Amino acid sequence: MGVIHGYFAAADDGDAVRAVVREDGESTATGYDGFDVNGMDPTVDLLPAEVILSGRSAETVRADPRHGHLIATADDGQLLCLSLTDALRDALAAADHGSLHDVARAWAASDVFPAPPDPDGLAEFLEQAVGLAGRAVERGHRLYCWICV
Repeated sequence: MGVIHGYFAAADDGDAVRAVVREDGESTATGYDGFDVNGMDPTVDLLPAEVILSGRSAETVRADPRHGHLIATADDGQLLCLSLTDALRDALAAADHGSLHDVARAWAASDVFPAPPDPDGLAEFLEQAVGLAGRAVERGHRLYCWICV
């Protein structure tokens, strides 16, 4: 089945911890705005998209303290929660829906994927991420990714 990634919005890092380290028996991020995908690592796979969308260099993105910052772990390290940058959130929220297929094509041509992915699949991911980011900005929330290995 592979690694599952769940992208979600939370009010802050403490709220994101509560989304992953559940004391109520609910599934990870239940009750949070988000979506799940197979195999879309936020620190490696998403980096070219962030560079394209934000206009920041890969080095600048990697140096951002929120880029892939470990927020929480659970289940003996089998479940992780990482932060996404506010610049990515803002760039996604401001993205022109008409340009997402162009972004997806450029992203698919990057060297982060072992085999070139389908740009249409990346465009679908971007559509979901743009919606999530827009709602996060409206609420003053930040973006996170939980990873289940």
